[in-house]
Amino acid sequence: MNVREEARKMKLCAPALAASSMERRNAALEKIAEGLQNNKERIFAANREDMKAAEEAGIQTAVLKRLKYDEAKMQDGIAGIRELITLPDPVGRVLLSRELDEGLELRRISCPIGVIGVIFEARPDALVQISSLCIKSGNCAILKGGKETTFTNRVLFEIIRESVLAAGMPEGCLLQVEQHNEIDELLACDRDVDLLIPRGSNAFVRYIMENTKIPVMGHSSGICHVYVDETVDEEQAIPVIVDAKIQYAAACNAAETLLVNRKIAANFLPKAAKALRDAGVSLRGTEEAEKIIDLDGVMGEDDFATEYNDLIMSVKLVEDVQEAVDHINRFGSHHTDCILTTDDERAEYFMQMVDSAGVYRNCSTRFADGYRYGFGAEVGISTGKLHARGPVGLEGLVTYKYRLCGHGQIVADYASGKKTFHHRDL
Repeated sequence: MNVREEARKMKLCAPALAASSMERRNAALEKIAEGLQNNKERIFAANREDMKAAEEAGIQTAVLKRLKYDEAKMQDGIAGIRELITLPDPVGRVLLSRELDEGLELRRISCPIGVIGVIFEARPDALVQISSLCIKSGNCAILKGGKETTFTNRVLFEIIRESVLAAGMPEGCLLQVEQHNEIDELLACDRDVDLLIPRGSNAFVRYIMENTKIPVMGHSSGICHVYVDETVDEEQAIPVIVDAKIQYAAACNAAETLLVNRKIAANFLPKAAKALRDAGVSLRGTEEAEKIIDLDGVMGEDDFATEYNDLIMSVKLVEDVQEAVDHINRFGSHHTDCILTTDDERAEYFMQMVDSAGVYRNCSTRFADGYRYGFGAEVGISTGKLHARGPVGLEGLVTYKYRLCGHGQIVADYASGKKTFHHRDL
């Protein structure tokens, strides 16, 4: 496949998809949901091939968990699509309406970004989420999944593409690339691809950013923290900590570091450590923490910039909320961080000062998810600050254009003072 040529064709068909009605886009989503349900045994058979190959290759447990696509993940995906259908159309919204002068009206209207390239990890459910979000938001999509999911993604893409074409979507609105060398071809398509969203390791995302002229949106790692303040409600806090670590340890929003206020560490930390160990979590930490609990490894300061994606957690004691914030802003990935406290003032300080896309109080970091936010799943998490931040749902996949309608007005009249603007919001 010539990726550049296919991207060029997609750029030409992008306006047709952008102009499609919400009813037609929703019909395409419904057909995707039906297609997944009607072909589930075929999908599961392909996934078994991928799982077998991955196990034989000695793929790590965290990747295997992401790779597995079973009935539960499929039904979650279908539920996400059905919720997406119920969401309002993000395209064509009037964001500003202003009369510059009599008969000269300016409007800012939301519109799709255009052609989006998404390079994502070995998660079949990600392909379903990403393609559905792109269709709902009127964007063409070039999709590249991890090689470990080759068979599953191939079948899923075929079903999804057939579904959207059956609903009347443009022929070239979706494209799947499978070969690793095609990533470099995609990176060179800066004239035709409007946005890249890479999902993967820090090194991978950095490679994408440094080797393309296409704007890049995404996150490179998920080093999330839970800070336990001295005013914590212990009974409430421990289940939150355990959930943040183990509910899905391979996820980017799983907590990697537990920060505990020194004033309560001697009493609280052993209880938290027992609950985590009972859940299968291995604990690493500082020499100071080791004086209170048994650790599976002592850490140096720079080790706290580690993302485990596994049942391992770092532990450190801090003096107060300010030291916790300083640690998070230094070692975190600006993804999602939480404070456990009953003190409103400390909670507000934490939520104001932590420089992350998600700042939480008294709840698990695992809530950082487009589906849980009601976005109808997500195309990824953005830890940057431009355009979109946090879980990127429909609103993060649209931009806007200005429409100015007049009756023969010319700038010379305003430059000479013959006419003046009155800028009246409509």
